[in-house]
Amino acid sequence: MPKPKKQKFPHLVGSKWTAQQRTMGWRHFQVVNRKNQGKLVFAELVASCDPTVRFWINATVLKNRQLWKAGWQTLEEITG
Repeated sequence: MPKPKKQKFPHLVGSKWTAQQRTMGWRHFQVVNRKNQGKLVFAELVASCDPTVRFWINATVLKNRQLWKAGWQTLEEITG
C-alpha cells in the first residue's frame, strides 16, 4: 500500500508573516487560504490591519527570508 504523500506547507493556513518591505501598504499578513495547483502551493494573504487587502502568492516565496519573516515582527526587529 503506497504511503500517503506528505502535504507541502501543512501549517500554512493561519500562519502569520511579516513582509520585509511594505506590501500594498502593509507589513503584517495572515494566511487565510491555500490552493494546490499541480506541484505548486499558493497562499492567500490578508493584511492584518485591513482585511480588504488580500492577494495570492506562491507559498515558496514565503521561504525567502529577504522578503518574508515568519510571525509578526516589530519595526525595530525588521530594521534592526
